Amino acid sequence: MRADRYIDAGPLGLELYRSVAELPIVSPHGHIPVELFADGSARLEQPGKLFVGADHYVVRMLHSQGVALERVYDADDRSMWRLLAENVDLFVLTPSGLWLRETLANVFGIEEPLGHANADAIYDRVEEQLGSPAFAPHALLDRFGVECLATTDPAGSSLERHRGLAPRIRPTFRPDAVVALDAPGWRAAIGDLGVEDYATFIAELEQRRARFKELGATATDHAATSADTTRLEDDEAASLFAKALRGTPSEADARRFEAHMLNEFARMSVDDGLVMQLHVGSLRNHDRPLAERFGPDIGSDIPVATDWTRGLRPLLERYGDDPGFGFVVFTLDESTYSRELAPLAGHYPAMKLGCPWWFHDSPAGIDRFLDRVVETAGIANLAGFTDDARALTALPARHDLWRRRTCGWLARKADAGFVSKDDSYRIARELTVDLARRAYNLD
Repeated sequence: MRADRYIDAGPLGLELYRSVAELPIVSPHGHIPVELFADGSARLEQPGKLFVGADHYVVRMLHSQGVALERVYDADDRSMWRLLAENVDLFVLTPSGLWLRETLANVFGIEEPLGHANADAIYDRVEEQLGSPAFAPHALLDRFGVECLATTDPAGSSLERHRGLAPRIRPTFRPDAVVALDAPGWRAAIGDLGVEDYATFIAELEQRRARFKELGATATDHAATSADTTRLEDDEAASLFAKALRGTPSEADARRFEAHMLNEFARMSVDDGLVMQLHVGSLRNHDRPLAERFGPDIGSDIPVATDWTRGLRPLLERYGDDPGFGFVVFTLDESTYSRELAPLAGHYPAMKLGCPWWFHDSPAGIDRFLDRVVETAGIANLAGFTDDARALTALPARHDLWRRRTCGWLARKADAGFVSKDDSYRIARELTVDLARRAYNLD
């Protein structure tokens, strides 16, 4: 492979990349299961599940071409892998194709292009390695140079599997299941908390957050379709909660309660110091018949427009200037980068901008993000890189692409006279590790 791949700049781009290529991986947000690290005998999933079944990027592309999802979710593992190999051309010029190629080459040592003819041979080579001691989860953390990896854990988690894993493996408090009053599993999630009314609900969440922090958590994570953070009076919030316990709440009431709880979670973050992450702009399970058949996370989540300026105003007016509040936001609405998010982060001390997320975690997506936010927000108001990965083997490719692409962007700016060479080296390191350490209190 070319040494300067994906950098798309003159010689300085490769120089900058080489200055950061071997820095440790800091992964403050992702979805790799903690069970991999808690159980000494755990191994990674087989190739089909690892590269296809657990990857909604891959599944959605296959579905877009008419591939029946029974061929993914009802198939044996080798058949899943063959399905990927038979359709590998679909992923040319996509991030999924790039990550697949890079992971096979740099994690498994397989540079031969995957295809129908060699699918079984490559499957066997990958599976043999996955079952070896060198691919044990903790061995891979060492090999990849992972300094810190945060998992995402429900509010009701016992966290027993996290015991003894910090500071390398840290939990993240994710309360979405107990906040969405109209979610199918809401009553079961509330039952796990053992609460009877709104007051005990809030008290229990505060206690759970304290437990997360004891076991190494530095952040919380919240996903919402809207950025609305309008706060309710306590008696109104209590009434909505009680109504949900008695019956099925309306969608409007559920969204009002969700907005209120985002404001309340900001208040809790001021009190306990946990950084608040907010991911906004995905309409989940857009293809409801498919979601009912196969469940969530199958690639049918679709971005929607987001009103950040009005939505965040109640939260930021109350907490945005508080020196004890850390707030990292991620969007799927790229149109808001320069119009709303960069000006907000360029004003409120608490707010930092998360990197391109989901559909925009791509070479061009990284460029668009930097082009649209840095002129207004600067570099210091960015939160660095988060990989959002679900597979441990995906970490090197995700982080390496960010490093290559940001170094290329910086080199082009330097070559055009916008930034000095010395500042370019400093900023390359900040974008690679330093900004994430600061934004997530990992210094």
